[in-house]
Parts: sequence; C-alpha cells; structure tokens
Amino acid sequence: MTNHYYQANSDTPHNISTWSFELLDKNFHFITDSGVFSKGTVDYGSRVLIQTFSWQDLPEGKILEIGCGYGPIGLAIAHASDRQIEMTDVNERAIQLAKQNARQNQIDNVDIHSSDIYSAVYEKNYAAILSNPPIRAGKKVVHQIIADSYHYLQEAGTLTIVIQKKQGAPSAQKKMQDVFGNASIIKKDKGYYIIQSYKEEKK
Repeated sequence: MTNHYYQANSDTPHNISTWSFELLDKNFHFITDSGVFSKGTVDYGSRVLIQTFSWQDLPEGKILEIGCGYGPIGLAIAHASDRQIEMTDVNERAIQLAKQNARQNQIDNVDIHSSDIYSAVYEKNYAAILSNPPIRAGKKVVHQIIADSYHYLQEAGTLTIVIQKKQGAPSAQKKMQDVFGNASIIKKDKGYYIIQSYKEEKK
C-alpha cells in the first residue's frame, strides 16, 4: 500500500533527516521524515508564500495554516509576526514533526494539531488563512480549502494560497473569485502564483 503525505496515517518506514534553512532572517533547524511533503528542503512555493505574505495590515486575531506539513510556513510567520498561529494537517506524522520543530526552534506562539481541512479548527474568526494546498490530493480538496475558508474568516480577513500555474492556479483563482468576489495574484515567481482574497466588510 502506498501512503501519501495528504493522508492521515503513514506506515512508510521512517527516514529521519535534520537540516537548516533560513526563513525571514531566522536560521531554522528542521527535523523531517519520509511520508511528509518536501522532506529534503523548504519547497519553493512555500518560500514564495512566506516571503510574500503580509500580516501587518490584518485585523487583530489568529492566523490559521491549513496543511502545515512539518511546519516551515507557520513557524516562520509565527517567529516574524509574533501573532498566534494555529497550524493543522491531516497527516499525523507531519503534526508530530511540526511540534518537534516548534520546540527545537523555540517558537511557542503556535498551536499545532491534526484537522481534516476545517473539521477540527478552533475558531471561526481568523484574521488570515494560509495554505500551500495538497495538489496531489486533487482539485476537490484544494477547492474545498478555498470555499470553506470564507466561513472561518472575520471581515477584512484574507485567504492566501500558493499554487503553480500548471497545477491549477487559474482554476483556483476563479474559485476564489466566485467565493469572495475578489482574487488578486499578488506575486508570480517561477510559475508559482500567490493568490489572495479578502472577506469584504458587510455594509
């Protein structure tokens, strides 16, 4: 049986790796393992999302990351912003690694736990939702992350995703436009699109 990083449990044999990577002026030390996404380095899409995302103009409140993997996006934003970050993934191995990585990088303004998309998130009024969505899980999952995010954001909150053009960025942008009434490409880099929508304030 083949296990995928977007599934809950992995019986893939362990193959622990440790390595360092600089994100937002901090040298992070990561522990990764087989059965998680991009175990050998911080993937390029995540790097572009981290560098592009702006938390300074957001309303007050928590930031939620859907599909955190072993933690680079959420931990980098938590370190740089001092915001409280809730980080979730369906993959239990990824969650345990993200918790280890938070501890070893001394980042404590995070709450890391398992959730199948939004099924076990803690709030309904996040200031922002971030995701490098699991493309291999299929378009239906990616579009559910987009569609359901609207119900978990406060007014003026944002959804920001990274997705490659060839892996469905135009389709994702259209879905975000349909859900939010707006969807801007705020960055393009080597075929990766950072797309952002905001929840409009009710008149």
